[in-house]
Amino acid sequence: MKVEQQIWTQENGWRQKEEKHIKNANLVIYFGGKGLLDSGKRYEEIKSLYPHAHLLGCSTGGEIYDNDVLDNSVVLAAIEFDNTPLKTISVEIKDNKESFDKGKEIAKALKKEGLSNVFILSNGTNVNGSELVRGLYSVFDKDVIVTGGLAGDAADFGQTFVGLDATPKMNTIAAVGFYGDALKIGYGSVGGWDVFGPKRVITKSQNNILYELDGKPALDLYKRYLGEEAEGLPGSALLFPLSVSPEEGSEHDIVRTVVGIDEENKAMIFAGDVPEGYSAQLMHGDFDHLVNGAAKAAKLAEREKLSSNSLAILVSCIGRKLLLGQEISDETEAVSAALNNEVPMIGFYSYGEICHQQFTKECGLHNQTMTVTILHEQ
Repeated sequence: MKVEQQIWTQENGWRQKEEKHIKNANLVIYFGGKGLLDSGKRYEEIKSLYPHAHLLGCSTGGEIYDNDVLDNSVVLAAIEFDNTPLKTISVEIKDNKESFDKGKEIAKALKKEGLSNVFILSNGTNVNGSELVRGLYSVFDKDVIVTGGLAGDAADFGQTFVGLDATPKMNTIAAVGFYGDALKIGYGSVGGWDVFGPKRVITKSQNNILYELDGKPALDLYKRYLGEEAEGLPGSALLFPLSVSPEEGSEHDIVRTVVGIDEENKAMIFAGDVPEGYSAQLMHGDFDHLVNGAAKAAKLAEREKLSSNSLAILVSCIGRKLLLGQEISDETEAVSAALNNEVPMIGFYSYGEICHQQFTKECGLHNQTMTVTILHEQ
């Protein structure tokens, strides 16, 4: 396995990290600002650089290139595998109610002998990420590892783009399957947010739409906590995610982030399910805890002897970027340090992260986490 990185910026155009060029790349993974992807020009340039590779990418809330966090750039990693066959699939999703069926469709297309890992990128606003993952695992065996994330659009929650061997566009989900036992995948997903305020019970919800907490309108509760910041909803709610758990003291809690609001029904729309009967508690971020969480995610993912021919793909939540602000590179530096500053890194800030849960070992949609996927071919 060989890896090379490139970055495009308005000031400098394309720049390669090292003076080498992989002629026979099998796969290029790229992430970029929405305004740079919708015309198709950047895609065509990448295609000309790597004419024999599958090109998989999405729009972001910010791009990660090694330790640096950027906006309005395009970052890529080109990979040449030695002994890992690939298969790709792209589907269109018109309504988030199709999320389960689209996950099932993708899994059926990829499931064949030798499938070990899948990396998936999804439209970020017109999907229920929890149902998408459930659809995948209605077909996949549990030992198939799936990681990835939901495309972003800064903190605007407008249009998000995903592309597979074509110009990225709206309402798209795309995935690549890896086959055989040569490729070893490491993964880790950690948040680092702190809960505050009373626990409440989700008394009315439907899939990823939260109507009531303790019998009271959910949107009213968020507005009360946000105060003047409520005018910035749904973006301002990114600083106050929701911890959701099935029972008191559960270690299987998940974090949910807001991707939209419904003023008429006083409801909050989340990236994944918020089941009725679960307990819920508001969260806020602490700089040190978030950075330490990023380092922990990297350590969980580090399962093989890594090198410059490995690749770390970072998918972090846009809410973390908003909170950490000018200090955002602290979390990417923490990931790099945890990997001994040896592993090339690319990534993006997302509307949701897909990874296996630390305690249950089951795959699901996460929010407000740093999720690290490491590819290493033996």
